[in-house]
Amino acid sequence: MYRRKKRQITRYKKTKIDGIQFQSKLESHMYLLLKAHKIKAGYESRKFTIIDGFQLPFSSYEKTPKKKFLHDKGNKKILPITYTPDFVDVQDPPRFIIECKGNPNERFPMVWKLFKRYLTMNNMNPVLFVPRNQKDCLEVVKIINDLLR
Repeated sequence: MYRRKKRQITRYKKTKIDGIQFQSKLESHMYLLLKAHKIKAGYESRKFTIIDGFQLPFSSYEKTPKKKFLHDKGNKKILPITYTPDFVDVQDPPRFIIECKGNPNERFPMVWKLFKRYLTMNNMNPVLFVPRNQKDCLEVVKIINDLLR
């Protein structure tokens, strides 16, 4: 019996502007707006380590997609959880951080909360923006212009 392959839905389209590869059209639109209003922000220029890596000193039996049975994934180094926002102010500490999210995935709300906690614990007080569409991007640029005056 012949089975039709399900078509994968493309939720974003990579674009390249000024030699920079953007992950989505919303990010490239935000970049063009920031550039037009002469707001200096680096694209994926800064990586934040939200939770440091650690050594797991005990066994942990888990199933993985490739292995059909439980196997020991413990007694290993657990990698840190890092977060890279789309646009970060060039000033240190940053005055604003922009994360363009058209369709947030299931991981985003948890990582975003951890990122906010990280900023709070490290006494960083940037203004955070999460535009969901091009109209939101225009509003973000307007707020940043008012903020920087």
